[in-house]
Amino acid sequence: MPEFINDDTFGSYFETFQHTAWRLETRRGYNSDRAGEKYRQFMETGTVPNDLHRPWCANVTAQTAQGKRIERVRIMDRPPTSEQLFLLASAASNSEAGEDIRNLWRPDAEKLRLPAVDFWLFDSRRALVLHFDSADEYLGAELVDDPVRIVGFCQIRDAAWHYATPREEFVAQVASTV
Repeated sequence: MPEFINDDTFGSYFETFQHTAWRLETRRGYNSDRAGEKYRQFMETGTVPNDLHRPWCANVTAQTAQGKRIERVRIMDRPPTSEQLFLLASAASNSEAGEDIRNLWRPDAEKLRLPAVDFWLFDSRRALVLHFDSADEYLGAELVDDPVRIVGFCQIRDAAWHYATPREEFVAQVASTV
């Protein structure tokens, strides 16, 4: 059974990392997104507001201004789910703040044998594995600092990052299939 960190400390990992924070997102959707006003607006209009003022974007801007990197790869279905299209649209603000977001089609991720696990990897030394239930409800984050597991996460990162497509190019790919 994983031991979850205290959720009150979750945000501190994004302020105290030294070089890189890297994320793999594998789910087809997240309950927290579906429950939000921004998602409702997206479903009605197909657009999301620029929300660079959010605390996440402010922190990304502050961290990347110090030369740190915040990166993620999102696994996308073909065709993308509504939730994945929402995340693709929402990522514009994150990218503008300095986060490098890339996407990988799910069949390509399966060829690479990437696991269906969401995690953040910090400085190639520790990870937060994010746990969800079958309804995509966030259950908590497990801190991992075991060197063997960290090497595995680094290998996943390297494979996913190598084959992932930068967000703007991926947006064009998605648009050409709709």
